[in-house]
Amino acid sequence: MPSSPEAATVGTEHYEAWIGREEERSERLHLSVAQSMAATLDLETVPAAGAALPPGWQWLFFNPSARRSQLGVDGHPQRGGFLPPIALPRRMWAGSRIQYLADLPVDAVATRRSLIQKVEQKVGKRGSLWFVTVQHRIGHGDKACIVEEQDIVYREASPVGTPQPKTEPHPDEARWSQRVRPDTTLLFRYSALTFNGHRIHYDQAYAQGEEGYPDLVVHGPLTATLLQQFALAQGGGRPLARFDFRGVNPLFVGREFRLEGKPLADGSLALWARGPDGELAMSATAAFR
Repeated sequence: MPSSPEAATVGTEHYEAWIGREEERSERLHLSVAQSMAATLDLETVPAAGAALPPGWQWLFFNPSARRSQLGVDGHPQRGGFLPPIALPRRMWAGSRIQYLADLPVDAVATRRSLIQKVEQKVGKRGSLWFVTVQHRIGHGDKACIVEEQDIVYREASPVGTPQPKTEPHPDEARWSQRVRPDTTLLFRYSALTFNGHRIHYDQAYAQGEEGYPDLVVHGPLTATLLQQFALAQGGGRPLARFDFRGVNPLFVGREFRLEGKPLADGSLALWARGPDGELAMSATAAFR
């Protein structure tokens, strides 16, 4: 899908009408969805109704359900609506800063209120980039439970055959490490649970032929969810208070990667996902209540 020439030249002021825009969605955090997520992650313990929704699992809910005729060629909803209609063809979730203020009960009705905080343009090594920062506030009843600032990046398409940028091995030494081997079933199930139609996660011909990836791409929020689960395992049962993450390099189906981490002096954790060639795929920090 070619990008519009306007996308590289339009000023931020063109999108000022979207800054401050708000959206609200309410839905039940269905127990059946939580059970399906536990099965997808191969967990022995399944959350019960009324139990705390595990961190990262809020991304299973409040997702748009655009009609098939309203999807772009990449499987995402077409530009416009709540998010600004930035014409650059590649759209991805770059990272988030999340505060966990209180437990969100499984099977409860919750509300997410979203606010577009910022729209800014930058120029990278491969052309124009646009960043949109959205704040999500999720609550149950009159209680605020989760506050998240989410960064969405739009970029130019790289021609097929463009060499992947060189990556350096992640320098930190881990105290803990866990292997993950993502397969097509894991990616399919996570796409289905999040109603994510982005074709890079399930359509190999599209991922390789249109977006130039070597294979199907592991979802960034799936990796971030695994890192949060990994943090809880190292945190002695304490619930998370904060989790920040940033995607650095993509991970691909069938290629084993590692979740790694180490404690920091202030009691928080430094966490990262290390790709199969030692490269940094995602960096994160976690703090506990």
